[in-house]
Order: sequence, then structure tokens, then C-alpha cells
Amino acid sequence: MGSTSGAAKQEKPAAGDARPARRRLSVDRRREELMAAALELFSKHDAEDVSIDDVASAAGASRALVYHYFGGKQELYVAALRSAASQLEARLRPQGNGRPLDELALGLGRYFDFVEEHAAGFAALLRGGPANRSGEIGEIVDSVRHRLFNLITKQMRVEEPGPCLRITLRSWIASVETAGLDWLEHRDIERPVLERMLVDHMVALLGVAANHDPQVESLLEDLVRDQLL
Repeated sequence: MGSTSGAAKQEKPAAGDARPARRRLSVDRRREELMAAALELFSKHDAEDVSIDDVASAAGASRALVYHYFGGKQELYVAALRSAASQLEARLRPQGNGRPLDELALGLGRYFDFVEEHAAGFAALLRGGPANRSGEIGEIVDSVRHRLFNLITKQMRVEEPGPCLRITLRSWIASVETAGLDWLEHRDIERPVLERMLVDHMVALLGVAANHDPQVESLLEDLVRDQLL
């Protein structure tokens, strides 16, 4: 009988139409949330299969807002991967001046801290996206590998790695990346066990390479001597 007022209850949307409530966030915080949502999606699907609408829905944002911050999907993809790479690279800075293999073990611990704490970012960085990682995407991934390579050579006190040592270290880095992805997928081995295995793997690879290169042979002798001191 009475007229409908502005204070009257509004009809509730159907449960299936419910979307995450939007909150007022700072520009930086909103960008971080959008990139986090994108990384989660890119870690599980190829970039070609993820739409701006998917990211907006996962972040509880509008399509227009995603375009406002990033311009398009490629820009968002690059920004998200760059964010993940920057966080991982920050973990790979030298921390001490102990025995080389001990420092390697500590570096692996920081690496797998990132793998565990930022699983989506790690998986997206190494597995997501197109098979041909050329251009800007390839540069982002290579920058992380370059940082890890430099960390290892610094820890082992090697200034100019020769071809045999370079190939050995790059092969080990590839093994570490594969181990990280496998561990995220299965988690059927304890992290400390995996990290010790990877240190032993490094020593084993150097042992093989030492049979073919005097630089690696000398390096391995120094590493073993340092561990015995």
C-alpha cells in the first residue's frame, strides 16, 4: 500500500551471479592483485587460453579496470612475469662468504622458499605461455637464469668459466627448474631431501666434467678441500 522508498531492500542477485566484492585499494595494491590473479591463471593455462575477462573475474575487478592498468593481455602477461622474476631474483643475491657448497645449499633454500611461497609465479614464469619464448618474455626468463648462474660462479669463486664449466652449470640450473616444477606438482619428497640431492647432483656433474676439462678438475678439488677444512 505504501510507496517504495530508496531505503527499501534491493533484490539480491542469484547465487550463481555473485562476484567477489570490490574494495577500494591503492593503485599499487590493485595492480598487485591483478598480477597475482593473472599469475595464478597463467600457471595453469597457456597464455593464449586466458582472457582479460578471466583475470578480471578472478581478481573481482572489471574488464575496464584491467585494461586501464595494463592496456591489454600481453602487457599484463609481461608485467606479471616480470614481477615474479624480480621477486625470485631478489632471493638470489649473495648472502654470505662461507664454503662454496654450503653457500650453494643456502641459495637453494632461498630458491625453494620462493617456489613454495609463490608457486603460481614460479610455475607461470617457467611453464606458462607460448612454447616459443622469444622477445621480451624470453628476456625475463633468461634474466633469472643469468642471475642464478652469476650467483653460482661467485660462490665458487670462478671469474671466467670456460665452455665445459658453463655447460655444466647451465645444465644444473635446468635440473633445478625442473625439480621445482616437479615438486610443486607432486610434493612427494621432503624439501630438505630434494635440496641436498641437488647439491650432490652439482658435485656429480662437476665430477663428470672434471674428466674432460682441467678448469673443472681444479675447481672440484678446491670444493672438496674447502668442505674438509
